[in-house]
Amino acid sequence: MEIEADISIVEFDAAYAKDFADLNYEWIAKGYGIEDHDREILDAPLEYVIRPGGQIFFAIVGESVGGTVALIPIDSENFELAKMAVSPDFRGLGVGDRLMSACIEYSTRNGMRKIILESNTKQVAAINLYRKFNFKETSLDPNSPYQRANIRMELVLA
Repeated sequence: MEIEADISIVEFDAAYAKDFADLNYEWIAKGYGIEDHDREILDAPLEYVIRPGGQIFFAIVGESVGGTVALIPIDSENFELAKMAVSPDFRGLGVGDRLMSACIEYSTRNGMRKIILESNTKQVAAINLYRKFNFKETSLDPNSPYQRANIRMELVLA
């Protein structure tokens, strides 16, 4: 049974920075353990995401942050999709779909060629979401800052 929810997607607001960190620390710590690169991004999103030209989106469900995701510039033509998290309280409402749509629209509007991500195949729901949005598996990055990454995917934008 799908529940109707009023979900709005908003761009970075410092008032939500703690939610960005908390939602991601929760799932990463539970499944893998926090890595140094996680701390850099989650503890200093302005420095590592926003100032270099990226964006962080928040899904607002009612009065709560239901999910979040970051687009981090790799270079002038490509974003890394990173730190996607949906609160357990809001799963099954289409939050991930809305966040992904916002990322693709933002990337296209900003003239990007690709969105690239690294994940772990244990994240079955996330991998299914990426495939739903036509991300294709590609070669692993031997220089990845994430030990947990065992799958790399990309979406070539039109």
